[in-house]
Amino acid sequence: MTFLERLGAYVTLGAMGFIWEEASPLIGGVAAFDRHLAIVPVILAVALGTWIVGAALYALGRWQGIGIRRRWPKLRPVVLQAAAIVRRHPWRASLFARFAYGLRVPLPIACGAARVPMWLFLSGSAISCVVWSAVFTGLGWWLGQTAEQVIGTLRRWVPLIGTLLVALMIVGYAFSRRRQVAEKTKRVLDRERRPRPTGS
Repeated sequence: MTFLERLGAYVTLGAMGFIWEEASPLIGGVAAFDRHLAIVPVILAVALGTWIVGAALYALGRWQGIGIRRRWPKLRPVVLQAAAIVRRHPWRASLFARFAYGLRVPLPIACGAARVPMWLFLSGSAISCVVWSAVFTGLGWWLGQTAEQVIGTLRRWVPLIGTLLVALMIVGYAFSRRRQVAEKTKRVLDRERRPRPTGS
């Protein structure tokens, strides 16, 4: 890959990290194992992309919290419940913003609406995004390694697997053919055993 292609891949992984969620660092980890990308820039790109979106959601909650609740009434109970939790545990809420599956959108908005200090949310969510990105990028790298080992092992057993498959096909064909012959014989014998109609 050229420098521009790698740069484009990092930007895409970072930009799509919030939408693709765990798939983005996993894909980046597999690409890093294949040596198309470097693992540290993948971690940082995904972390930065998700952190920027989280910060934007925090800003939205801080300056438009009431408007959001009026415009989307379905979000109101979730945001209010999340805001109540955030007020009791502002640091924890900021720190686990990326790991709160199902609350990744309402939790940053609630942090903004609950007036969590900006420095606290930004620092906590930055740690959260980096750790989350590192965990799933590492998992993607490990999956790439495991897949290669499995494929390598399968290559050694390809002749034996092929022989077994051919043998199974022959046995299956022979069994099917035997069954067809038995059914045909039974039909012929049944016909012969039927009583013939007597003439009047």
